[in-house]
Amino acid sequence: VQLQASGGGSVQAGGSLRLSCAASGFTYAINHMGWFRQAPGGQRELVAVITSSGSTIYTDSVKGRFTISSDNAKNTVDLQMNSLEPEDTAVYYCNFQRRGGATARTKDYWGQGTLVTVSS
Repeated sequence: VQLQASGGGSVQAGGSLRLSCAASGFTYAINHMGWFRQAPGGQRELVAVITSSGSTIYTDSVKGRFTISSDNAKNTVDLQMNSLEPEDTAVYYCNFQRRGGATARTKDYWGQGTLVTVSS
């Protein structure tokens, strides 16, 4: 399984970026796909996830600014980020969570991370 993220970069406050992540070799049922981020000196935190049924969860600080979407058939997940703020500066990681079952446990897969820098 390999997750390939793209779309990071540098932008001024108020600007927009779109992150994309594609999973190859992923043939499992999923619990969710999503994005996490880690700011310098900080811990990795959830940004947004979308479940296999299409339900979405966002961290409070990005609600109304970020939109997560997915294509389950293509195993892709995107994050549209609008009205970016300097506090959004972080390395963003895509995440696929494999659903556990009788023969396998729940497992998280991670992309390599893509840097988003927002300047004021």
